[in-house]
Amino acid sequence: MIHKMVIREWAEADRPREKLKERGRRALTDAELLAIIIGSGSRTESAVELCMRLLSGVNQNLLQLAKLEVHDLCQYKGIGEAKAISIIAALELGRRRQDCLQEEVPILNSSKRVYEYFRSKLQDLPNEEFWAIYLNTACKVLDTQLIGRGGNDFTPVDIRTIFRFALLNRSHSIILAHNHPSGTLKASDMDIRITKKITQAADLLEIRIHDHLIFTDCAYLSFRDEGLLSC
Repeated sequence: MIHKMVIREWAEADRPREKLKERGRRALTDAELLAIIIGSGSRTESAVELCMRLLSGVNQNLLQLAKLEVHDLCQYKGIGEAKAISIIAALELGRRRQDCLQEEVPILNSSKRVYEYFRSKLQDLPNEEFWAIYLNTACKVLDTQLIGRGGNDFTPVDIRTIFRFALLNRSHSIILAHNHPSGTLKASDMDIRITKKITQAADLLEIRIHDHLIFTDCAYLSFRDEGLLSC
């Protein structure tokens, strides 16, 4: 019978925890970092080998790994619910860290700045979400509100809710944002119609719709940049 070495039998310098302590976090591979998170492997695999197999299943792509839910991770032999939850929690902390890097009061005066500011909110979501970002006269963020959550390709939007928060915040302008989980960077007929309705309602209240952005995980489309939003 072939003896399978577990991590505690490895040379101390090769163990993930000891390696991090002695050589620093950047010396570890993705698999080694994940192995520290899950804590243990199985009777036939070390934690590092298990995580190497997991990463192989997502083509070594941490963004793809972050999309997996508990039941997806549990499909891998050796990963139970507790380990799956630990992995998801760690990746979510990494995503939230991006929020802390933002300016305290960001100025959103271009589509690129909007994308950089709001990308983490709409990243890795399996369903559509529709948000409104409320700005003052200097394009500084006053508030952000989730307006609707839907399926893979449709989100119900309550226009009254958008303007209720606009009035509460005394907003000068609004930026609309929603994601396309499919990765399609194209405004649908529904997207264009709802934007037109919101813009018409905003005109009556003398509130400007500054832009409407469609997000994917790695790119965006701006209605204003594409000439889809009237001035």
